[in-house]
Amino acid sequence: MKRRTLPFAAALAATAVLLLTACGSGGAGSKDNDTIAGADRGTASASASGALAEDKPDDVDVSLPEDVNLVFGWDKPKDVNEAAAMEDAAGFLRAVYRGVDKRTTEDAAVTTYATDGGLKYANTQINAYIEGDWTVTGTRRHYDVTTRSAANGESVEVAFCADSSKFYGKEIKTGKVLKTDPSIDDFDYFKIIMVKFPTGADLWQASKVFVETKATKCQ
Repeated sequence: MKRRTLPFAAALAATAVLLLTACGSGGAGSKDNDTIAGADRGTASASASGALAEDKPDDVDVSLPEDVNLVFGWDKPKDVNEAAAMEDAAGFLRAVYRGVDKRTTEDAAVTTYATDGGLKYANTQINAYIEGDWTVTGTRRHYDVTTRSAANGESVEVAFCADSSKFYGKEIKTGKVLKTDPSIDDFDYFKIIMVKFPTGADLWQASKVFVETKATKCQ
């Protein structure tokens, strides 16, 4: 059994995500005519507690411990909104693991980069690690990104692969790293629906998260 999958997969399984049976989008910046899943969400809720902290990007501290490295091998799309949404999708992922490290769902990075289903995903991920008394360590790579905009211009789908073969759970009390051999369990395919924050600020929030686990397309 892969020990690493215990904290990582347990957090995923506990989250209300949809397992994708069919995933398809064009190259970076493509705008398919297909309806984006969750695009009917429209704009982000103005009540999302996005009190911005003093650091970057978006004046939010998304720094992580030295032993946690999230790598984004993403080419920036030409479309301005898609580029901003893609950047903030990376901010959302950093926010999740910052919450894991800080052991709280109330960190400003989480409440800034997530709303609705994205906030539920982040909270469930973080709480699973808190309850298991785990944190994370290592490097996770994010690659093969694609973006596409909804017709109303208020939401952008950011889809990508993630390789967690060098990203492990770590027991907080003992400091033991739960290393394992690489396998298909390490590969996931994400679709994150980013929505524009309604105040006019150049901020996009994750409103829905869809995950296909054991994604062979990402190997």
